[in-house]
Amino acid sequence: MPFYKEEEKSGRHHWIPMIPRANTMTVPSTNEAGFVADFPHPRSLSPNGGEGNPPTVPPCARGDQRGVVNSFAPTGGEGGPPGGGPGKGERFDENAKGNFTLFALIRLFLFVLWASTLSAQSTVEVCKVISKTVERQVRLPGEFLPYLSVELHAKVVGFVEKVTVDRGSLVKAGQLLVSLSAPEVVAQLAEAQSKAQAIESQRAEAQAKLAAVDSTYERLKDASATPGVVAGNELVQAEKAVDAARASLRALEDSAKAARASAASVRELESYLKIAAPFSGVITERYVHPGALVGPGGRPNPLLKLEQNSRLRLAVAVPESEVAGIVKGARLPFTVSTFPGETFYGRIARVAHSLDIKTRTMTVELDVQNPSLQLAPGMYAEVLWMVRRARPSFLVPPSSIVTTTERTFVIRVRGGHAEYVDIRRGAPVADLVEVFAALSPGDEILKRGSDEVREGSAVVIQRTGQQ
Repeated sequence: MPFYKEEEKSGRHHWIPMIPRANTMTVPSTNEAGFVADFPHPRSLSPNGGEGNPPTVPPCARGDQRGVVNSFAPTGGEGGPPGGGPGKGERFDENAKGNFTLFALIRLFLFVLWASTLSAQSTVEVCKVISKTVERQVRLPGEFLPYLSVELHAKVVGFVEKVTVDRGSLVKAGQLLVSLSAPEVVAQLAEAQSKAQAIESQRAEAQAKLAAVDSTYERLKDASATPGVVAGNELVQAEKAVDAARASLRALEDSAKAARASAASVRELESYLKIAAPFSGVITERYVHPGALVGPGGRPNPLLKLEQNSRLRLAVAVPESEVAGIVKGARLPFTVSTFPGETFYGRIARVAHSLDIKTRTMTVELDVQNPSLQLAPGMYAEVLWMVRRARPSFLVPPSSIVTTTERTFVIRVRGGHAEYVDIRRGAPVADLVEVFAALSPGDEILKRGSDEVREGSAVVIQRTGQQ
């Protein structure tokens, strides 16, 4: 509501509106004539329209524009134009309306400013970051491999004479599997043996000759003790004959040794004509039949494939994020789709200690006992992998994680302001999510994260009992 003050112009008194200060604003009551009944005037003149009293809020403030004209400048009255034309009363009404509108706009501006101040402080619900040692169970696929596997080849060229086994045959270590025929190897062996025997005969003759000349030398040596019995030249010749016989014997002994080695080598080649099982297992493949030419100069393909399946390897590709949970010697359960409802067990025996750069996984092998051959190489298994972190992990609700095209983060409340903390997701743990970030146990983060809460903005925590 505007106030009014008196102003004297040309010997006449006029009332003009004024905007009151906000801390003195009141809504005065009016009398029957529409004037202020209890509004004091600085001059303390008589109220209710006495001379010198200011007029009250004109009726125009309540929507009646005619009240201004009738109260302040009636038609034909003082200050009003004759015949009811626009006079000073109407100009006064326009000024009052303008000042009232200005005051309303000021109040609206202050209200908007107050509302924006409240909206700048968001009320949020928070939860605390949990630090806990994570132990969980994940399912990882694995593949069975034979514990031992070998493809048998022929080392010498020959013809397959006999195959004593077939695919699926259970064999023992040392059991004969394939017989080959190689006549040239047999001939080489006979030749080597004959040569060795001949050299051995020559060696025997040389040894006998050495014994004879050595005996002659000893007799001449004894006789030479009597002067004039034996000529000195004879004794020297006898000694040289002994040395020559001894050298000849050594040469023949070396030749005999070489001949025996050659015969043994050929004999070893002959042994390759008999192919035996290097270990107990199962024949899983047969590639040849009798009459086939095999060996380095013949068929290069293997003859048979032998696998040991009484004990299997279960190869599991462990993701990089789970490598820290590998415990050598741990006993792990697994299932096989071929045998639903059954649970098998294996122990971690070998760890690759190297990641595959393509899959970012590390191969781990479990030893699985399979005496009944129930399981077979090539089958797939699902290993229930127990993962336990070496250090406690941070756990947060999934709803607190904010993911944008640029980053993944949670919003921590520190000092009444929002702070973005970048994270890397781990594995789900019950109804929480493992995260890796620069957090501390007990940090308060937004329970429902949103990028609408700007970093650095002021927030008010909503306390709702247990968090």
